[in-house]
Amino acid sequence: MKQKDLLALVEEFESPLYVYDSEKITSQYQRLTNAFKNVNSLRINYAVKALSNLSILKLFKQLGSGLDTVSLQEVQLGLKIGFSPDKIIFTPNGVSLEEIEQVAQLGAQINIDNLSILEQFGTRHPKVPVCIRINPHVMAGGNSKISVGHIDSKFGISIHQMPHLLRIIENTKMHVNGIHMHTGSDILDIEVFLYASEILFETAKHFKDLEFIDFGSGFKVPYKEGDIETNVEELGQKLTQRFNEFCKEYGRELTLAFEPGKFLVSQAGYFLVKVNVVKQTTSTVFAGVDSGFNHLIRPMFYNAQHRIENISNPKGRERFYSVVGYICETDTFASNRRINEINEGDILCFYNAGAYCFSMSSNYNSRFKPAEVLWHKGKGLLISKRETFEDIIRNQLVVDFEKTEKQKVTS
Repeated sequence: MKQKDLLALVEEFESPLYVYDSEKITSQYQRLTNAFKNVNSLRINYAVKALSNLSILKLFKQLGSGLDTVSLQEVQLGLKIGFSPDKIIFTPNGVSLEEIEQVAQLGAQINIDNLSILEQFGTRHPKVPVCIRINPHVMAGGNSKISVGHIDSKFGISIHQMPHLLRIIENTKMHVNGIHMHTGSDILDIEVFLYASEILFETAKHFKDLEFIDFGSGFKVPYKEGDIETNVEELGQKLTQRFNEFCKEYGRELTLAFEPGKFLVSQAGYFLVKVNVVKQTTSTVFAGVDSGFNHLIRPMFYNAQHRIENISNPKGRERFYSVVGYICETDTFASNRRINEINEGDILCFYNAGAYCFSMSSNYNSRFKPAEVLWHKGKGLLISKRETFEDIIRNQLVVDFEKTEKQKVTS
């Protein structure tokens, strides 16, 4: 997208504002499918948690994607937009047996990541197809907060628990139709991912009725100038060859599945904020904006770095600023970042704001969540309204203390 288009959208829809480029989402989806075009059966399940807006889900449905979900509510979002249940996989963590049974009744593919629930579900529903999430104990990403394949992770069933796992399956006679792993986000080394894949292939040999193998995702995207990213073309070439070899060894064609979120929507997203105040202290120049970690928590939560540009003054002299929010907490988006000269009223653009940004927003400090706009074929389409005060108080109930006291005295 061009900066003039972003400025025009802020003019029309005000700030703060999330904008998503449908063309970029489409090209990322096609890039991934092209990388694995030599696999006989490929399935991409978009990770709904990354960005769950209904219009975004509808776009993925048009692209032919399935959905990766982690809650009953995400499954319901997919069904509402028209996804068939067999296009949805449910991969929760730490949820109740009751929630898994509710999703199973809706017809989605169940993926279980702990022995306790696996045994209970298999005992009660042995004929319902189940995928099993394995923890390969491989850390493919560099950040411990977004790597979930390490030995202390709460996700997945350890490969060292295979004897127990196989005993549960034998005792319950349950139907296992898929094997799954997810090592975490920001895969830096393809060879590490391929090593984890070999562990999954070895695990798959224990199951005779598989229909698919799900390799998770976690492909890294560039967040700053010169940043590295996962070479999905190289991964596609190497994993395709090995997957096709395994299918021959296994004796039947299987589906290769991925569940990307960040890779598909991160670079398509822009977060636009207005500068409320430029504040000079003894050592720092602060640019205070009309947002905070209530709208974009990734820099504070994950130490994530989003490129920030002053699109109101793109040719201005560069200075060092600390960009901070209006929340009554330490909500620093960037410290001593080189940015074109900032004046009050300028619009700053945060790049790579499509994944885990709006979906992790909140109403902290009783602030409204921003609007969302989809940039589609040269036009900005409102896909989520800016919240109002009525939205904040809609589900709150005010206690009538006087009435309560009177009732207490009367009784």
